[in-house]
Amino acid sequence: MLNRWLRAFGIDWAGFYTGLKGMRRFWADYRRITKLNTDAGRPWKIRANYPCLHDFYGPSGVARGHYFHQDLYVAQKIFKKTPIKHVDFGSRIDGFVAHVATFREIEVLDIRPLPQEIPNIIFHHCDLLNVPAEFREYCDSLSCLHVLEHIGLGRYGDAIDIYGYSTALSNLALIVRPGGHLYLSAPFGTQRIEYNAHRVFHLGVIRDLVERSFDVVDFAIVDDAGELYKNADLQAAVQSSNHYCFALAIFELRRSN
Repeated sequence: MLNRWLRAFGIDWAGFYTGLKGMRRFWADYRRITKLNTDAGRPWKIRANYPCLHDFYGPSGVARGHYFHQDLYVAQKIFKKTPIKHVDFGSRIDGFVAHVATFREIEVLDIRPLPQEIPNIIFHHCDLLNVPAEFREYCDSLSCLHVLEHIGLGRYGDAIDIYGYSTALSNLALIVRPGGHLYLSAPFGTQRIEYNAHRVFHLGVIRDLVERSFDVVDFAIVDDAGELYKNADLQAAVQSSNHYCFALAIFELRRSN
């Protein structure tokens, strides 16, 4: 918990330690490349003003975790289904939305502005707690990934509302047409609010909410270790919800009539 508070003020002790460890190699490599540059007749102007001290110890990339798996997994589903109109509410622009925009048009609704104009992305300013009537039964395909847990906590400028997640899910049901699909993800484990970052739901709470308006088509889990499990058993996951700390539930849902 202390590390979260420190990071909120830009202090990262783990990063500080890795940076110290990287300094020895940084200066050794600097001496080596400046000598090679001198031997070559100084064709390059070399300045030691852009230290990258952590990449010595990192992997080639990160292929795990909530966002990596959900963004790729759901984008692939939309690619295969080719819906008439796909709309997203609040998911990451530089992740999931960008994935979808590479192969089709996507409309994005968000309470926060999107100042850039991006090809294949049509933006609408919208509050999920107060959705205008013009968006009722607006699309046959809708996504809302890692968003529900934030609604009502004020983090993104939304109103404080202890039941904001429930109102938000009801409004998502109004946006997608009967028979249409909603792709929804939210963190689960022992139920709590980690203010003002997010809620963590007991999975049974999410299941009961979605089953008011939707049929579950597919269910997947990203576990505490960041690994994806497709075609997961929803009932078994509900029963073991308290055994997880911060896992992710990924639903493909069909809007009931």
